[in-house]
Amino acid sequence: MSQMEQRDRALLGVVGLATVTAAALGFAGAPTADAQAPEPKRQAAAPAGPKVDLATLKAQVILSKLGFSSGLLDGTNSAAFKGAIRGFQESRGLGRSGRLDAPTLAALRRYDAVEPVKTITLAPQMLSGPFVNPIPKDYGEQAKLPGLAYRSPLEKLAEMFHTSPAMLVALNSRETPLRPGQQIVVPNALPSSRAYDIDDATWKRTVAYLNVDARQPTADHVVVDESEGVLKVMNGEDRVIAQFPATMGSAEFPLPIGEWTIKGNAYNPDWKFQPELIAGSKPGAKEAVVPPGPNNPVGVVWMDLSKPHYGIHGTPEPQNIGKTESNGCIRLTNWDAARLSMMVKPGTKALFRK
Repeated sequence: MSQMEQRDRALLGVVGLATVTAAALGFAGAPTADAQAPEPKRQAAAPAGPKVDLATLKAQVILSKLGFSSGLLDGTNSAAFKGAIRGFQESRGLGRSGRLDAPTLAALRRYDAVEPVKTITLAPQMLSGPFVNPIPKDYGEQAKLPGLAYRSPLEKLAEMFHTSPAMLVALNSRETPLRPGQQIVVPNALPSSRAYDIDDATWKRTVAYLNVDARQPTADHVVVDESEGVLKVMNGEDRVIAQFPATMGSAEFPLPIGEWTIKGNAYNPDWKFQPELIAGSKPGAKEAVVPPGPNNPVGVVWMDLSKPHYGIHGTPEPQNIGKTESNGCIRLTNWDAARLSMMVKPGTKALFRK
């Protein structure tokens, strides 16, 4: 079977046809000062199957476009989504309930035209490799690979649209082929601008396929808050202007509390495995240099900190952000890390607090 035939027969997954909730078209029922919101239009009945909460997804999409990330755009009422709501509420001087309460819905209503999903046509470059599957867990074996690329076109598409493979299946169907010209439904992670002021051509391609918006605010400083599990981007008035869910530290390698400085960014970096710095390293493990790629242990970007061996970086496992431990560093999804790297510069202060 040819490579093209294999790709044409590749399916989105093994889950049945997806349906969507009727609340998809707007934030229903939140009162304004002078009137109730109109009843949202209802979609036609869809085949039975797993449901995607498009009302929640819409809120995630809007908050992300405003700078308050839930990590994955997955339509779930996750801890990360609640954190994004709290960040937005803090930025607007609202009570930090972590819920889509009436004041929050009123503040979001001006963005009601934002669609939760988009239908796109797959282009050849969206499905192109190289792909590496399986990826060995051992860092010494990873070091022997030419790169830590995506495992499959499905994983690549999920990363492009800030979601999970399972969510793409739920929005489409198990029968949907991944081939050029095929239309699929994706979370609306599309940027408003791709006018990137980036000289590095490879990095420019990376932020473009990750759908990172070219328009980003400039950070005065960042705050890594261990109690909330988030990284906050602050302006000169100490107001939060963006926020990302983060994994930070462990019992063996705790978050280094204090004030540090971002020294600079390394784009599409390799990563040096040093057994003494990595929890759970096998006795006798040797140092190794793991090549670049989105599935590199530090993802697509490393923001070096003045604290030796510590940085803010991406991840090959976006679904685990905020749910697992790190070796002391601050881990974000690849798309959030890329976005943050466009907000900071050498000398930006980073305050780590409990």
